[in-house]
Amino acid sequence: MAEATEIHYTPNHWSLLQRLRDEALEMIRPLYRRHIQALAYGSIARGDVKPTSDIDIILPTPPAPSIIETLIEAETTITHREIIQATPNYAAKAYIHTAEDRSYSFPLVPLRSHERDFYSFAGSVDHPQLAEGIRVPGVTKNLTLVTPTPQGHTETPVTGHEGTTAKALGIGVTAVLDRVRTLRRRKKIGRTGVYIQRTLHPHESFGGVYQQLSRRRPPLRRRQRE
Repeated sequence: MAEATEIHYTPNHWSLLQRLRDEALEMIRPLYRRHIQALAYGSIARGDVKPTSDIDIILPTPPAPSIIETLIEAETTITHREIIQATPNYAAKAYIHTAEDRSYSFPLVPLRSHERDFYSFAGSVDHPQLAEGIRVPGVTKNLTLVTPTPQGHTETPVTGHEGTTAKALGIGVTAVLDRVRTLRRRKKIGRTGVYIQRTLHPHESFGGVYQQLSRRRPPLRRRQRE
């Protein structure tokens, strides 16, 4: 693999990382107590955070949406909810936002294996790993593999090293190649929007809106039948 670049964290960086991970712990805790799997993914899992870093929590195999909403509302205020389907071929997901840069998401249909691999690709950690200060390798949007070290992390390019990247992340090389293609395309032509993005009104439920959407969108119906 290409030679790695060493990044050493400053005291301010370590402090920021700890603050963000503490906040992620608070977001996950009510779900963890109910034995609901929840993962924080992205820079917060890898360690390469910035002051503008989001905190995104994914529930890969969620219970009923109403249960999730009840648990979250008991701890904080929900600002808005939406359903997003990135492309016709990907699973539609529910998003619950508690701030502009704080959110929970969960699929409204079972995830395919390569869709689950996305979170390993980016790097993801659960409640015990957050509590123990464990960081994991993952890939940035700039296609750089970030590997944690005691001093900070190393950075290595993914392009041309997809096989060794897949091995480092513990996922299939097909998942890495698929994500590389997506990110390259996005970099070349820009983000082109999403297939579906529907904000829910306060009286609407995820299940009800999903059924409405599926009656008008054949890709949603196909995923439901799988």
